[in-house]
Amino acid sequence: MSDDVQPPVVEIRAAVEAFKAALDRHLDAIENRSGGDDPAVYAAFEALASAAEQYDELLYDSYDEVTPFEVPAGDTMPEYAGPDELEAVSVLIRRDYTIVEPERLFAQARRAGDGDDTVSATVNAAIGAIFGEYEPDEIAQRHKEFGLEEGDSTMWVSAVEPAEPGEWLDAPFEQADPQLLVCRFDVSAVFDDELSVLDPD
Repeated sequence: MSDDVQPPVVEIRAAVEAFKAALDRHLDAIENRSGGDDPAVYAAFEALASAAEQYDELLYDSYDEVTPFEVPAGDTMPEYAGPDELEAVSVLIRRDYTIVEPERLFAQARRAGDGDDTVSATVNAAIGAIFGEYEPDEIAQRHKEFGLEEGDSTMWVSAVEPAEPGEWLDAPFEQADPQLLVCRFDVSAVFDDELSVLDPD
């Protein structure tokens, strides 16, 4: 085996041995725990999670393969505390974009502004022109045409009291309470490996 192949193989072998040792320590901590909240079990769990993640990363980097393991991250959202019978809901959406092709963004801004060069004088002006002309859903579907690259996104559907027109416009996101979430949908590159296992295509 050549020298340029040997190091990653050695690293992966070391990582899998560390993972196996962490499994043994985790089981040993559980079998000898002193109570329901034994810190030794928690420490062993954290060490196991770290070892599994290290092995998974090396496996993916070297062989483009993943493990079937998923370490639970715990509850990140509080328990729902809203009404059982909803009268109204609020939909809060966040989509992140990176500007990867400014020239494409400027060209689309000029089209949106009917050739007005002032809308492409700066990135800020171009973004204002694009988001002023197109609906957010259309931008999401056509983001590459605007020189944008998708980042993470999330949508929260939250329970609210029926509001009068214009009532909350001064502070539209002030009342975003995780305890009133009816449902939440996240899209992130961190899920790509997991999704590719489920659907290779």
